[in-house]
Amino acid sequence: MNKDQNEFTDDTPVAGSEMTEDVSDNFLVEVESVFLEQEIEEMEGSFYKKRLSPLKDKLLSSASERYRGFFLATAIAALATYLAHFAPVVGGPVIAVVFGMILSFFLHHESLDKGLKFTSKRVLQASIAILGLGLSLHEALTVGGKSLPVMLGTLGVALAVSGPIGKRLGLTRDVNTLVSIGTAICGASAIAAVDAVISAAGAEVAYALGTIFIFNVVAVLTFPVIGHILHMTQQGFGLWAGTAINDASSVVAASSVYGTVARNYGIVVKLTRTLMIVPIALALPVIRRHQDKKRQALTEGSDLGSEAAFSTGGVATVPEKKSFLATARSFPLFVILFVMAMAVQSLGWVPAGWHQGISDLALWMITAALAAIGLSVRVKSLRAIGYKPVLFGLILWAIIASTSLGLGTLTHSI
Repeated sequence: MNKDQNEFTDDTPVAGSEMTEDVSDNFLVEVESVFLEQEIEEMEGSFYKKRLSPLKDKLLSSASERYRGFFLATAIAALATYLAHFAPVVGGPVIAVVFGMILSFFLHHESLDKGLKFTSKRVLQASIAILGLGLSLHEALTVGGKSLPVMLGTLGVALAVSGPIGKRLGLTRDVNTLVSIGTAICGASAIAAVDAVISAAGAEVAYALGTIFIFNVVAVLTFPVIGHILHMTQQGFGLWAGTAINDASSVVAASSVYGTVARNYGIVVKLTRTLMIVPIALALPVIRRHQDKKRQALTEGSDLGSEAAFSTGGVATVPEKKSFLATARSFPLFVILFVMAMAVQSLGWVPAGWHQGISDLALWMITAALAAIGLSVRVKSLRAIGYKPVLFGLILWAIIASTSLGLGTLTHSI
């Protein structure tokens, strides 16, 4: 065979050449798809790094900051609850707010603010709703019906005189509201409910709690002595303590000294008195809007209002009325939950063995919230308030105690 016969010319077709070209094309397609997938992954990774990763970091950072303040407040609450067993007159919430204020000198940091705000607001509102599980409508109607004249009378007098007295002393509106409602209704729980509605400054809440605490201690020490001097019955003293002493723990402490019947009667009256939180929380936003509109109307009628109208072309701007939907959205949810919880208790859906645990849980949540409030307090803000709230609390507490005693005597309840 010739050498030329063994060589292929360029024009000679090669067997399987078409298959080779197909394989090459498929290989190129696969390579291109691999590179395309890698490019897509790099683009997705770049998008994740640019958009999703910062969002994840922000969420984790926000959760971390919330947990920092929350865990610190709950740790203080646990310690305060333990110490309250040795000082039941003082109570866990007051111990917690005092500890929080002390620690605020050393542990104040911006990373705690989110957690403290969450604990002082949301946890506080949840605790108020849980309190409804310990009060049934049957208890409120039986014992509360007997104490209703004294209860409404003291509440009406307190709310009537608190405004003029507070204005005469030069108190701010929030301090006046917190101290007066805390004194008239149920101390720390009422202050918590009102603060959830008006969002007062932490220093004002702490000062109101301190004022309430002072006169709770005075009541525990003096009420049993006065009761024996006046020869009050067990039920009479329970009614007086339940309507005139602020916090439930102080009512229990004072009435327990007087007798077992007085303690049982006093705590039921006190729980019924707690119901006044609901109408107060509902009415307070409406009252405040009315006051704000009245002040705005007075301002518009003054020279400043005339100048403002002149600067806008002679047409005074009128605030737009809130729609019904906007008003419904501003309705405090915890009030609805409180009423619903009370209805659940009234229907007998809460086992009797759960009552003590529910009460302890609510008290612990209030203690944690007040610890957060204490940690949020700044000394400069407290100094700015002054001594006047204490004097205001003293006057108001004396008026309420005297009114309760007088109305109880007139109605033969004491």
